[in-house]
Amino acid sequence: MRSLGFTLLTAALCCGCGGAAPLPPGGGTTPSGSGSTEDAANTGHSTKVQYRIAVIPKGSNHDFWLSVRAGAEKAAAELGNVQILWDAPISESDKDVQINLVDGFINDQVDGICLAPIDREGMVPVVRRAKDAGIPTLIFDSGLADPSLAISYVATDNHHGGVLAAEHLAKALGEKGNVILLRYQEGSESTEQREIGFLETLKKYPDIVIISDEQRVGSDAVEAVRVASSLLITHGDNVNGVFTVCESLNKGMLKALQDRQLAGKVKFIAFDSDPQLVDAMKNGQIDGIVLQDPVQMGYESVKKMVEHLEGKPVEPIISTGEALASKENMEEPRMHELLFPAKYRE
Repeated sequence: MRSLGFTLLTAALCCGCGGAAPLPPGGGTTPSGSGSTEDAANTGHSTKVQYRIAVIPKGSNHDFWLSVRAGAEKAAAELGNVQILWDAPISESDKDVQINLVDGFINDQVDGICLAPIDREGMVPVVRRAKDAGIPTLIFDSGLADPSLAISYVATDNHHGGVLAAEHLAKALGEKGNVILLRYQEGSESTEQREIGFLETLKKYPDIVIISDEQRVGSDAVEAVRVASSLLITHGDNVNGVFTVCESLNKGMLKALQDRQLAGKVKFIAFDSDPQLVDAMKNGQIDGIVLQDPVQMGYESVKKMVEHLEGKPVEPIISTGEALASKENMEEPRMHELLFPAKYRE
């Protein structure tokens, strides 16, 4: 976020209960007892649940969200009076399930909602319903088209992340060559900002040509392999570099490059990490990974929601930072922490 290439708030307008109330039906419900009376008894404290906060990520299948949850649970444990109600669609393309989850939590009269919108436009009406019901919403990870409906936006500066990717790829290519950008599904504000930052930055390099930037893939890694393979077949030996903007696309492109014996030959920058990608970077098959801080994202989201509920002022935009890891710096303590963030375990 820096100046927060946050075109986010502006460009977005123009990328488990412990035992109280039941959770609404969803794709990935798991109970969470953070801050519950039972937990307090187990730890010798007399703290009672004061705030029930629903945390709704885009999906439940990727490691990134497990790290967000680890941060949210850490904040709840520190506060001692918060219960995290965690639920998510199974698929990150299932906007309707996410809408139903938010509506369910509204009906359940939770104290606050932390939401990572699948669709920046499509989630506006349900967030408005929450506001009308007197339930504040904090947006994290990916922006909402109407920022006025949220108390705050906690996220990576995704635009700047795209800039970092472009600059590192340009350096790896010697500032010349043909590049493919594989985009994520439309409506995801976070990934769209990454794409914009990447494309805008590459304009500074006249000898770098974007040979494909129109193909999109959702959260299905199998589909990502198919689309990435098709692009590599179409452009053949003309491909010198690629950039993918999220976890499922990273894995799909890596597999496609490996299948065609191009891994390590085509320069590859990914956005978001997991162990498979870290191994590929160690082996020289990935040249850089743009990293977020999902643990901090979850942590700040819950902490800022509670501050708001307690009547304290909350900043409208909160940056959780971004960095670019490479084979050369990946063992530095901070990079290692971001490459292997904590994950929530049942």
